[in-house]
Amino acid sequence: MGTTTASRTDLTKILREAIVSGEYAPNQRLIEADLSATYGASRAAVRTALLELAAEGIVDRLPNRGSRVRAIPLPEAIEILEVRISLEGLCAAKAAENITDAEITEFTQLRADILAAAQSDLFEYSRLNQLLDRRIREIANHPTAVAILERLRAQGVRHQFRLAFYPGRAAVSAPEHAAIIDAITSRDPVRAEAETRTHLASVIQALRTIG
Repeated sequence: MGTTTASRTDLTKILREAIVSGEYAPNQRLIEADLSATYGASRAAVRTALLELAAEGIVDRLPNRGSRVRAIPLPEAIEILEVRISLEGLCAAKAAENITDAEITEFTQLRADILAAAQSDLFEYSRLNQLLDRRIREIANHPTAVAILERLRAQGVRHQFRLAFYPGRAAVSAPEHAAIIDAITSRDPVRAEAETRTHLASVIQALRTIG
């Protein structure tokens, strides 16, 4: 949690990431005074950040009742994933083009950690998946795609958290993540994009199945 004054832009990003990481649950009230104290920001900055998150579809602003984390219905979450497929694929391709030797070493270790966690620690597995997604976006170095993806991910992340802990799902998704890493570390942008699309299509199908 931050203790120094955050700018409006920083605060919007901080709150978005807090919602993505599960610090705030769907339908949880977001009280301006509490957020102001937690993040060392003015009430005006908090209010502006909440308005921006409401415009992104992440927060609901309720007349005379303040704000709360928006609960995204499953059909909308699936639509978000359908939009994300192209952007995630683009970022994977760019990451394959940009990845350095040091980052290949990092991804090789991350691959091993993901496969191990999938068998024994689903909380760690979920965390590592988020780390992989973030590192792909960072290495891709495509600010426009990343800015859109950050907003879309925040809207649909709850359903993916639920899916990550669904019995047997990790055994399916871990090899898919490994295939994405293999393509990126091979510096093969076409395969990296294809593996990413395959994985997200699998996520969509699984969400439709479990409802």
